[in-house]
Amino acid sequence: MADTKPVDPSTIWWKNGYVWMVLGGPLVVIIASFVTFFIAARGADPVLEVPAKVAEAAKKGVTPAEDAMVPALQGRNQASAGVSSNTK
Repeated sequence: MADTKPVDPSTIWWKNGYVWMVLGGPLVVIIASFVTFFIAARGADPVLEVPAKVAEAAKKGVTPAEDAMVPALQGRNQASAGVSSNTK
């Protein structure tokens, strides 16, 4: 058997490296979360009134949902008809 040192019960707990390894990780995470909160609270972005996509769609006279579906509809129609988009 290997010789092991007896554990001294009078050893101060904060001098043990394992204690700092176990407690250090969660403490770093807690401190980082507070730092992240204060950065987010102090530098919050303003709320935009009208998204750019909605403004563009309003100029065209279509709803944003219709405008977003146009490439999908064109692709579906071309695939079902067998037409290539490279026709000139």
